[in-house]
Amino acid sequence: MNRELLTVIEQIGREKGIDKETLFEAVESALLSASKKTLGAADNVRMHLDRQTGALRVYGRKKVVAAVTDPKLEISLADAKTLNPAAELDDELEQELPPQEFGRIAAQTAKQVILQRVRDAEREQIYSEFAGKENQILRGIVHRIEKRNVILEIGKAEAILPEREQIPGERYNPGDRVRAFVLEVRRTMKGPQITLSRTHPGYLTRLFETEIPEIQEGIVLVKAAAREPGERAKVAVASTKRDVDPIGACVGLRGTRIQVISRELRGEKIDIIEWSHDPATFVARALSPAKVSAVTIGEEPDAEGQVSAFVVVPDNQLSLAIGKKGQNARLAAKLTRMRIDIKSESELETERAQPGAAGAADGAGLAALRGMTPDALQALHAAGLESPDAIVTAGRERLGSLLETPGQADEVFAAAEAWGARRASSLAPAGEGAPSTGTESG
Repeated sequence: MNRELLTVIEQIGREKGIDKETLFEAVESALLSASKKTLGAADNVRMHLDRQTGALRVYGRKKVVAAVTDPKLEISLADAKTLNPAAELDDELEQELPPQEFGRIAAQTAKQVILQRVRDAEREQIYSEFAGKENQILRGIVHRIEKRNVILEIGKAEAILPEREQIPGERYNPGDRVRAFVLEVRRTMKGPQITLSRTHPGYLTRLFETEIPEIQEGIVLVKAAAREPGERAKVAVASTKRDVDPIGACVGLRGTRIQVISRELRGEKIDIIEWSHDPATFVARALSPAKVSAVTIGEEPDAEGQVSAFVVVPDNQLSLAIGKKGQNARLAAKLTRMRIDIKSESELETERAQPGAAGAADGAGLAALRGMTPDALQALHAAGLESPDAIVTAGRERLGSLLETPGQADEVFAAAEAWGARRASSLAPAGEGAPSTGTESG
């Protein structure tokens, strides 16, 4: 019987992919639970299953005392000396006990404990396998559909593709093969729960890495991605080598590479733009396919920690820059992680022509200057200085007479000069910052 037990343990280990030592410990634990029917609920008993022969031995741990009151927990000093001549009072000795006979109920208890430990070991193994695959792409087969949530088989595990993570308009049938992005792997009482997504921007990024060799080799980098699933996406890419065109590498010959990715996303239109270190240039390119006249980046983040960008576009480009239902501007804001305000050239001229009112960019620029405080802003408005350009024109001495300290005046004046320099450079023709086009033309 012992040999048969070893064979069964080896077979279960192979089939379930569970370490044999875990199974041995499960059997020992199960037999110990079963033995409590005859040994009682003693905490001082352990069982050892020989890994080579399958022989089962039972050991009891007893305390050395002068007078024994409980034979199951205590042993006299004289008896202890026969086991170990060095034994002393209050020592603990382990003594082998007679083999146990297991009845039908005890055997059933052992079976339940073994099955539970095997299930627990399986769940832990599945969790360990998939915990390291978060943010990766997996392939699965649709097993069933529950309340519009798709359940996929991925190897020995099941994963869920919730309705909110499905591309709008997609339909699934049992047996379909599906690729998806691993959003989360977490432990639950019923085992590991693997949540998938086909709408996450990370899925688009991973598809680029899978389909485009230059990205796999590190020659081209995906710097940012933004999506409105099933409709449109924007991806910013950069090249680590000057002679490699990152947009061309992603689009492929006659658009073959980008078409493969677009088909996987159920026809999602993808704009590919070249990333830039310069925020103003990056914003201009992100608004592709619209042409941009000028971009001004706010100096300080707002209360939510978001940087703002003020964009001026030609009148005939305004609707293109904003996009259908604001989609183009929304995607550009997600891609750049900035708050983007867009105005046409005629709107800007109208605002500037209004007497006593500074342009929107000037007012925002004044409030965002380094060193500016609410009291200082109020004093400058009272003096008629309502833009950084007005501060520079008034001069350092005039500013010093309005602010509390010379140090504050120096800081604000230097910030106003820097703002003016950035403004002048951004108002230059946006040739360098002209957006690059991908598969979407408008």
